[in-house]
Amino acid sequence: MCSGKIHTGLLVVSYAAYLLLGAIVFRALEKNAETEQKRAVIRMKEAFLQNFAHLTVADVEQFVKVRDAAAKGLYPVGNESQTELSNWDLSNSFFFVGSLVSTIGYGTQCPKTAAGQIFCLFFASFGIPLTIIFLHWVGKMLSLLCERLGRWLYEKGMKKKKIKFLTLLFFLVTGILVFLCLPSLVFQVTEGWSYSEGIYFAFITLSTIGFGDYVVGKQPDRNYPSYYRSLVAIWIIFGLAWIALLGWLFMRECCRLKQRRHQAPCMLYVYMGLLPFQNIGISAPPGCQENLPNLI
Repeated sequence: MCSGKIHTGLLVVSYAAYLLLGAIVFRALEKNAETEQKRAVIRMKEAFLQNFAHLTVADVEQFVKVRDAAAKGLYPVGNESQTELSNWDLSNSFFFVGSLVSTIGYGTQCPKTAAGQIFCLFFASFGIPLTIIFLHWVGKMLSLLCERLGRWLYEKGMKKKKIKFLTLLFFLVTGILVFLCLPSLVFQVTEGWSYSEGIYFAFITLSTIGFGDYVVGKQPDRNYPSYYRSLVAIWIIFGLAWIALLGWLFMRECCRLKQRRHQAPCMLYVYMGLLPFQNIGISAPPGCQENLPNLI
C-alpha cells in the first residue's frame, strides 16, 4: 500500500515537473525571438498607416502580412514600446506544452526558432507517452472511486444492475458539470464569449479536435490573470482523464452485455432443467462447460 502511494506521488510529481520544465525551456527559447517578431510587425503596421492615403500593391501585401501575424498571435497593437505581453511567458508556455502533449494542437502558437522546434520534437516524443501513462493513472484512480461508490450502494441494499446504471450516470453528469458546464461559464465571463461558444470550445478541446477558431487568453483587448492559461491546461488534462473513464465504463458494460449474450444458451440449458441429463446424451451447448459453475 505504501509502495503504491510512493509510485503515485512520483508519477504526479514527475509529470508536473516535466510540463513545468518544458514550459521554462520554451519560454527561454522563444520569448526573445517573439519580441523581435512583434517589433518587426509593428514597424510594418506603422509603415502601412503612413502610406494609407495612397496605397500601392506592395502596401496591401504588407497589410496582409500584418493580418497573418495577428492570426498567429502577434497582435500589432500600440507601438514598439508595447511588446512586453508575450505568448511565451511561463503561463502561456505551460498552456502550450499542455496542448502539445495532449495532441490538441490549436495551431495558433508554435515555436519559431530552430532550437525551439527541435526541442519540441524531443519534448513531444517523451511527453505524449508520459501523458498517456498519467491519464491511465488518473482513470484508474477514478475507476477505484467508481468501485467504492458501487460497493457503498450495494451495502445499502441496491441491486447490481441499478448500481451499474447509477454509477455510470453519476460520473457522466458530474463530469458534464465539472468539465463542460462550469468551465464554459468561466470562459463566458473571462473571454466575453456566449455560453454556447464556451460549450463549443470545451467540447472541441476535450475531444482533442482543436480547430483553433476559439482559443483562451488570446484577445489583446482583455486582461487575463497570469495563472489563467495554466489552469486551463490542467483542466484539459483532467478533462481528458474523465473522458477516458467514461470510455472505460462504456466498454465494460459492452463487454458484459456481450458476455451475457454468449451465455444465453448456457442459461437456457440450466433453466430448462437439462443439466442432470448430461450423461444420457443431452450435452451442454459449445463453450458452456466452463461457465456452468457460475450459472448454477
